[in-house]
Amino acid sequence: MKRKVHPHEKVGELNIVPYLDIMVNLTMFMLVSMTSVIQLAIINVNVPTFGGASSAASSPDKPKDEKPLMLNVAISPRGFYIAGSGGVLAGDSGTAVTQDNMKGLPPTVPLSADGKYDYKLLKQKMVDVKDKYPSESKIILTADPTVQYDILVQTMDAVREDGPRKLFYDVIMGAM
Repeated sequence: MKRKVHPHEKVGELNIVPYLDIMVNLTMFMLVSMTSVIQLAIINVNVPTFGGASSAASSPDKPKDEKPLMLNVAISPRGFYIAGSGGVLAGDSGTAVTQDNMKGLPPTVPLSADGKYDYKLLKQKMVDVKDKYPSESKIILTADPTVQYDILVQTMDAVREDGPRKLFYDVIMGAM
């Protein structure tokens, strides 16, 4: 049995062009807004380089006979070890620390009494080092594999600036 189509009944297609237009506009808006959010969350970090002397080593700010500092902050489960080309900065024990006798000695900045990392004391040590080496801007950060990423980021924040004063903003990541 055949059904008769009345002239007032029209069979048509669904017009999805307005819907697609809205979806394309929303997608573009989301992509543009996400790029500005992503830019705020980026921390500028360099990788170590291998090779001869760089142009930074012979900058006009530094005297030619001054050795580069090669400042290194190692993050361990016991605290922060601060080292330079001359050795490791001593902790509260007052013992002069070198790379050879570093094992077993307390860190330069030990954990606080509540077991958390002492970023305030680390920042103060960085200010002291910056006062002695005002032209230095590079720092090498190394971390124990068990250290959480958040601790690494907070350490970067502590060594990069002290209020408006720039400390060691050229961060180079290293492996422990």
